[in-house]
Amino acid sequence: MGPLKTLEDKLVPAFTKNAPVQLPENVKKFIVKYLPIVNLVLGVLSLIATLSLWSWANTTTRIIDNVNTVSAIYGGKETIPNRLSMLIWVSLIVSAATAVLYIAAYPGTKAKKKSGWNLLFYAALLNLAYGVVNAFTDYGSVMSLVGTLIGTIIGLFFLFQIRSYYTGSGEKSSVKKTKSKK
Repeated sequence: MGPLKTLEDKLVPAFTKNAPVQLPENVKKFIVKYLPIVNLVLGVLSLIATLSLWSWANTTTRIIDNVNTVSAIYGGKETIPNRLSMLIWVSLIVSAATAVLYIAAYPGTKAKKKSGWNLLFYAALLNLAYGVVNAFTDYGSVMSLVGTLIGTIIGLFFLFQIRSYYTGSGEKSSVKKTKSKK
């Protein structure tokens, strides 16, 4: 995982010490405290959304097939020539993968392990990659790309602001320093 680690290392200063705003410690602690629950809720909601999209896509495909069959029975041509695009199926895969990452991050973020934080970082990168690809399809637009970029930047800002709590350089290490001074 060299390239992702390199990317993470390059983003650390941009979203921490070089960021125009720093979150107060009490806000960081609040986020860290409730992040595991938020991960679990987002994961479950993403799974529900994935199942709903899958159901919609399958229902639409059956309707298209039925309309084309009826048209062929009456001597017509294929009424609806375009099937659902590959992007719908890619959306399903990305949504399912994101849901799995959120749910898998729960134990790690609850235990304040870097592995949990990493899974959230991967989820953000996956959504960014999907948003960029989506912008260049019939379903996307420049505005969807702008929205994806803004959302990703905001998400990464919050994620990197609390990163120290998962790397051992946050609250735990400051407590150790205080105890060792006494």
